[in-house]
Amino acid sequence: MKLVGYFVLLYCFFAEVNNHATGNEFMLSVVIITKNEAHIIGNTLQSLQGVSDDIVIVDSGSTDETIAICKKFNATVIQTGWDGYGANKNKGIDAARYDWILSLDADEAIDTELRAVLQNLSPFNDGIVYKLTYNNFFCNKHIRFGVWGTDRHIRLFNRKKVKWNNAEVHENLVFPVDVKVVTLKGKVLHYTVNSIKEFSDKTNAYALSNAKKYKLQGKKAGFVKLYFAPAFNFIQHYFFRLGFLDGWEGYLICKTNAWYTFMKYVFLKELNKKDSR
Repeated sequence: MKLVGYFVLLYCFFAEVNNHATGNEFMLSVVIITKNEAHIIGNTLQSLQGVSDDIVIVDSGSTDETIAICKKFNATVIQTGWDGYGANKNKGIDAARYDWILSLDADEAIDTELRAVLQNLSPFNDGIVYKLTYNNFFCNKHIRFGVWGTDRHIRLFNRKKVKWNNAEVHENLVFPVDVKVVTLKGKVLHYTVNSIKEFSDKTNAYALSNAKKYKLQGKKAGFVKLYFAPAFNFIQHYFFRLGFLDGWEGYLICKTNAWYTFMKYVFLKELNKKDSR
């Protein structure tokens, strides 16, 4: 029995050596886009320690300490212009060392459970994409209900099969219909905003960007979209999806999300009006 045990240990040793020699071990790159994220990027990068030796930062003109902080964590920094969320993320994917990509935003850290899962992951083919569960925070409060309460997104994939589209805002992943979607254990900790002013500024910026996208798609802003869609949005998330259980933060999120819907169509109406003059 001792002899059998010896040969088993010997086999495992040489199998591990062979994995390292042939490059069969699972390696992933992390891609993050940034602009003036010095207040949060260190927390994100710290959470990723031990997950990857290839972190790619695509920075579009930071004027604070973002780049210096990223370099302290030995990240590769690509300085570029702003071509939209999807296009800039793809720049990072193209520059990555490995085919497997973990795509995060600068305000998204991973918890210890997800880190352990990623460190021990071993995909059996490149036709798998991995969905991650998000815990969203508003001014450091975990939001459990409403529009932010049940967030899951595909964020780990193989670049041979998957890329982002080139949308300026609300970008989407493009992948074959036959891929297998697997949800990983653990959480992405999404620290969305630190203040109400930041939340308001982001909301208006997203509304304008999305209106521009809608205009390119030939969409119109009719009466129903302008006035009924925002009201339905608020009712759906505040009442039906229990946003009221998150207190005043839940009310503010649902109200601001309805405002975003309204302003998106206001901007679209103005953009279309300019073209008709």
